Amino acid sequence: MNKLTKIGGLITLTTFAVSCSEKTPEKPTEPKKDSVPAFDISQIDSSFLPCEDFEKFAVGNWLKNNPVPESESRWGSFNVLNDQNEIQLRAIVDEAAKSKSKKGTALQMVGDFYTSALDSTTANELGIQPLLPYLSKIDAITNYEEMVQTSVENRKIGSGSLFSYYVGVDSKNSTQYITYISQGGLGLPDKTYYTPSDDRGKNILLEYEKYITRLFVLAGEDSVLAHTKAASILKIESELAKNSMDRVERRDPLKTYNKKNKAELQALCATINWESYFTTAEFGAFDEVVVGQVDFIKSLDKTFKKFNINDWKSYLKFHLINDFASDLSIEFEQANFGFYSTTLRGVKEMKPRWKRALSKSNGTVGESLGKLFVEKHFPEESKKMVLDMITNISNVFKERVQQLDWMSEETKAKALDKLSKFNYKIGYPDKWKDYSSVDINPKTLVQNVINMNYFEYKENVGRLGKPIDKDEWGMNPQRINAYFSPTMNEIVFPAAILQPPFFNPDADDAINYGGIGAVIGHEFSHGFDDQGSKYDGDGNLNNWWTDEDKANFAERTGKLAAQYDKYEVAEGNKVNGKLTLGENIADIAGITLAYYGLQKAVEKKGKPELIDGFDHNQRFFLGWAQVWHTNAKDEFLINQVKTDPHSPTRYRINGPLVNMNEFHTAFGCKTGNMVAADSLRVKIW
Repeated sequence: MNKLTKIGGLITLTTFAVSCSEKTPEKPTEPKKDSVPAFDISQIDSSFLPCEDFEKFAVGNWLKNNPVPESESRWGSFNVLNDQNEIQLRAIVDEAAKSKSKKGTALQMVGDFYTSALDSTTANELGIQPLLPYLSKIDAITNYEEMVQTSVENRKIGSGSLFSYYVGVDSKNSTQYITYISQGGLGLPDKTYYTPSDDRGKNILLEYEKYITRLFVLAGEDSVLAHTKAASILKIESELAKNSMDRVERRDPLKTYNKKNKAELQALCATINWESYFTTAEFGAFDEVVVGQVDFIKSLDKTFKKFNINDWKSYLKFHLINDFASDLSIEFEQANFGFYSTTLRGVKEMKPRWKRALSKSNGTVGESLGKLFVEKHFPEESKKMVLDMITNISNVFKERVQQLDWMSEETKAKALDKLSKFNYKIGYPDKWKDYSSVDINPKTLVQNVINMNYFEYKENVGRLGKPIDKDEWGMNPQRINAYFSPTMNEIVFPAAILQPPFFNPDADDAINYGGIGAVIGHEFSHGFDDQGSKYDGDGNLNNWWTDEDKANFAERTGKLAAQYDKYEVAEGNKVNGKLTLGENIADIAGITLAYYGLQKAVEKKGKPELIDGFDHNQRFFLGWAQVWHTNAKDEFLINQVKTDPHSPTRYRINGPLVNMNEFHTAFGCKTGNMVAADSLRVKIW
C-alpha cells in the first residue's frame, strides 16, 4: 500500500492550415538497418510528410504492421518492452519456484506466490470458499455502525469500498505523515459512467449490472435475488457517484487539502463514529486528518440512510468478491475479465495463465521480485549515464528559467531554489523492505494476497508519528514508468525504463535524448506543471508565485488546455484539455528540455554525421515518436479520455511538436498540420 503522492507516471482534432513542407528529410530509397542500433528506419512511412503528420511519417509503417493483439487493449513500445521484461521475469519466477529457498527470503516468497497463482486446479476446487469467512461477517451485520466497521476490516485485506483512507506525507508540512480520507466506493472507472448520454454508455451500465448479478450467482445466490441485489448496488453507487468530485477538480491539490480535527470530522458525518472507526483501522494516536472531498464525506449521512442495511450488506459483498475475483476460480476470473477488460477496454482474449500469474506476482510481491530483477538485469553503468543526462537537463532547465520573459525575478529565484532541491532516484531502492514476516505458501493464492495486503496496510497506517522515509519508492524496479513526487520533490526512474527504446547505451545521443531524455525532462517539468507548481522546494503546498506571474502562467496553460480540447479520438470523443493539462505541460516542456540537453551534448562532443540521411535534430524527434507509437482499440481510447490524465499517444507525439520552433526548423516546416499559428502556439518552460 504505497501511498507516496505522485504526479505523472508516464503511463493512461485541431485543424491547422495545410501546405506542403518546404524541406523534407533525405529519405532512403528502401528500408535498411540503421547504422546505429536505436531507430529502425523501416518504421518510417515516406508517403506522409513530417510537417503534415509527424506520427504517421515517423512510425506509420510500424503502426500499419503492428495491430493490437486480441489479448491487449493497446499495443505500443511500452507493450513490446513489457513483453521482453516478462520473458526475463518468467525465468526469475520459474527459478524461484524451483529453488526451495529459506522461508522469508525473496526467492521463497516470489517462487511460492507465483506457484500459487499458477495453480488453477486448487483455485477451481475452492471456488468462493476462501472468501466465506469474510462474507459471513457481512451477513452478521445488523446496523450501520457494524456495516462501517466491517468495511474497515475488509479494507485491511485489500477490499475497498465506501471511501478510502491512507497515511501519506502531509502536503502542507512535508516533515510529517498525516491521514488522508478520500471519496471512493465505485465499481466503474468514473462518476460519469453512472449518467450515460449515449448508447455505448448505457450498454456499459447494463453490462455492469449483469456482471454484478453474475458474481452473486457464482457465489451461490439465486439468480432472481442476485439481479435484485445488483439493481440495489447500482443505485448505491449512482448515489455515491453523484456526490463525488470530478477528476478535473480532484487535480487541484488545494481543493483536496481540507484539514479537520476529530470534532470537525465527526460533525461532517455523524453516522460514522470516527473514534471507533480509526481504532478498528488500527491507527495510532492522531489529532487531525485531511479530507480530500468534503462534500462527499458530508453526503454519506444521507446516503447511508437512503438504503436499508440489507442493500449495504449486498454492496459490501459485491465489492469483496469483485476485488478478489481474479484470484478465485476461472469462472470468477472470466466474469471479471469479460466486464473490465472486454466491455470497458475492448480486450477479446485472456492472456495465458503464466502471464496472469506473473502480473499478480508483480502486483503483490513486486518489490521482492524487483530485487531479483535488478540483480540479474540492471547494468550499473546505465545508472551513471542517465545521471549525467539528468545533470545536463537540469542545467538546461535552470538556464531556461533564467531566460523566461513572462516571469519576474522574484518568482524565478523561487523556481531555481526548488530546482536545486530536486532529488533523483535511479534503478532501484538503496534499502529493500523486509517482508520475511509475511506468510506466503504455494497453495493458497487468496490467503497469500490477503496476508501481503494486510502487511502493506499495517506498514502504511503504522507510519503516523514516525519520521519521513526518504528512501521509499512509489514504484517497483521492474515497472516501465517514471514519476515525480511533489511532497518529496524527487524524480524516480525504475530500472526497467532504462532499456530500449527509452535508453540504449549503444545508441547515438539523439535517440537517447529523444527517449529517456524527454522522460527525464517530463518528470522535471511535473514539478512546475499546474499541480506541481503549487509545491515549494521542500515539498509543501505553498504559494511561491507573484500574482502577476501566476496569471501569466494561467493564461499559457489555459491556451494549452484549449488546444488539446480539440483533439478527437474514437466516435467523436475528445481529449479533456483540463484533465490532461499537467501531462501535456510536462510533455511539451520535457521534450524541449531534452532537445536543448542534446545541443549541450553536441557542443561537448562535436556535431555527429548523418545517420540514414537524418541529422541529429531530426533523429531526436524520430526517437520521441518511437517511444510513444501505439495502436489502441476504440474502447480503450474512449475510456482513456474520460479517466486518464495522459493524452492518447497520437497527441503525445504530435501535440507538443505543433508548438515547437525547434521541430519546425529540423524538418523545414513553414506551414502544415504540424505548425500551429503563432497566436495559438504555447510556450511555458
